[in-house]
Amino acid sequence: MTWPDQPSSWWSPARYADRRPFLLARREITKAVRAWFEEQGFAEVETAILQISPGNETHLHAPRTELLRADGTTAARYLRTSPEFACKKLLAAGESKIYEFARVFRDRERGDLHLPEFTMLEWYRANAGYDAIMADTVVVIAHAAHSTGIGRFSFRGKTADPFAEPELLTVAAAFERFANVDLLATIAGGEGDRAALAAAAKGRVRIADDDTWSDIFSKVLIEHVEPNLGHGRLTVLFEYPSPEAALARTKAGDPRVAERFEIYACGVELANGFGELTDAAEQRRRFTAAMDEKARRYGERYPLDDDFLAAVGQMPEASGVALGFDRLVMLASGAPRIDQVVWTPPAGET
Repeated sequence: MTWPDQPSSWWSPARYADRRPFLLARREITKAVRAWFEEQGFAEVETAILQISPGNETHLHAPRTELLRADGTTAARYLRTSPEFACKKLLAAGESKIYEFARVFRDRERGDLHLPEFTMLEWYRANAGYDAIMADTVVVIAHAAHSTGIGRFSFRGKTADPFAEPELLTVAAAFERFANVDLLATIAGGEGDRAALAAAAKGRVRIADDDTWSDIFSKVLIEHVEPNLGHGRLTVLFEYPSPEAALARTKAGDPRVAERFEIYACGVELANGFGELTDAAEQRRRFTAAMDEKARRYGERYPLDDDFLAAVGQMPEASGVALGFDRLVMLASGAPRIDQVVWTPPAGET
C-alpha cells in the first residue's frame, strides 16, 4: 500500500499521464532516427550487454555480476558502459555501417542529466573520416527535432536552434576564449605538463595537490567551457588534447590533439565521437595507464578485453560516435528532466 505521506508511484495513472506526452515524443524520435539510418544503408545491430570488460576509462564505473556456469564455476562479467567494444569487433568482422540503440549502465551516476541505466545511440562508418560522423550527428539531432515539431531546444534558461548551422570550435580555442588558458602550450610529446596547466589555470579553478593534468583539464572544461557551449545553436567542440584521446587517433601532423569531438546544445553534452584508433599496442598502453589511475583513485580496475584489442588491430579505418539518446529526447520533447523521457524510471525510485 502507499502511505498518505508518500508520493504515488511513477506508474499511478495521474503521474504517468504527465509523462506520457514525452514518451510519445520519444517514440516519434526513435522512428525518425531509425528511418534515417536505414535510408543511409546502415545495419541495425544488437550486441551483448554482459562483457568481460565494461570499458577502460578512469572515471567510468560499471555494475559487476557473476555468471554461474553449468559446471558450477563462476565467471565475472560487467554490464557495459558502451557497446563500443562489441561494435568494433563487428567492424573487424567486415561490417561497414552499423548503429545500435544500446542499453548501457553507469555506477555513481544520477541527476537531471544522468541515469544509472540509459540508452546510447552509437554508430560507426568504416573507411570514413570523423568529419563524416560529425555531419551525421548534426543531421540526427535535426531529425529528432523535426519529428516532434519543436523549433528550439531549451534547458535551464538556455536555448539552441537545432536546425541552424552549428558552431565549430576547437578545444584549444574554447579554453582560450572562455578561460584564457593556452591549452596546447601545456602538451608536449602527447603528454600533458601538469605544472604548466596548473600555472595557467591558477585562480580559475580550485587545484588540489594530487590533481593530474587531466583533472585540471576537466575542471576548466566543466566550470568555464561547457556552460558556454550550444547557445543559440549547436556547438561542435573538436580536436581534443591528445592526453584526452581515449579511443581516438591523434591528428596527422599535430600529435598534441586527437580526432575526438563532442556536440553540445544548451550547455548539455549530447554526443562524443572519434576518428577511431586502430593501433592495438597504443590502445593497450592507454587502457593500462587508465586502469592504473583507476586503481590509484578508486581501488579497483577492470580487466582488459584481449579479444577487443586483437580486433582493434584488424578493424579498418573508421569513425564512430556515441549519442546520449535520452538527453536528445529530453531536449527534443521539451522535458525538464531526463527521467521523464524513459518509459520506466530507475528501479527503486517512485
